[in-house]
Amino acid sequence: MSAPHNPANKVGTKGQKTNKYFAELIGTFTQVLFGCGSAVIAGADIGLIGISFAFGLALIGMAYGIGPVSGCHINPAVSLGMVAAGRMALPEAVKYMIAQIIGAIIAAGVLFVVASGKADYSIATNGLGQNGWGAGYLGEYSMQAALVFEVVATFLFMVVILGATGAGALAAGLVFRSGMLNAAE
Repeated sequence: MSAPHNPANKVGTKGQKTNKYFAELIGTFTQVLFGCGSAVIAGADIGLIGISFAFGLALIGMAYGIGPVSGCHINPAVSLGMVAAGRMALPEAVKYMIAQIIGAIIAAGVLFVVASGKADYSIATNGLGQNGWGAGYLGEYSMQAALVFEVVATFLFMVVILGATGAGALAAGLVFRSGMLNAAE
């Protein structure tokens, strides 16, 4: 989700620019740890609605926490959407995406360490909260169906993000939560 983009972050000292990337790393780390973590650690107890809320609330929290620093993209699709909308240059988006990917990898590592503390946890059986498609996964939708849904849902999410203002952080978080719930169903 993208909080109002702060133009002041486009210029300034090298430290300010580094802070943007670190903010994106922390934001994506939080999103993956809490969102995927809720699925892995408590999914059976909180269900799809609880998992969806974990993603949405992590997003809203980060929008307020890091939004003023980096715009709180915390998702490469959002950074690419900003490029497509002319709100961000591609080289800057690539730096954001690198930070986001690093944050997601670190969060997956932390989640693996935490989940591995449970006696009957197996990454092969339980995973790390990732989605899937095909035989044996929820409705057994085809890869084509999953791709179409992902493209449409991402487009709608970007419409909300690009249209949101400072007060729109809650709306984007709720749309994201709703999208996660719909995808999980």
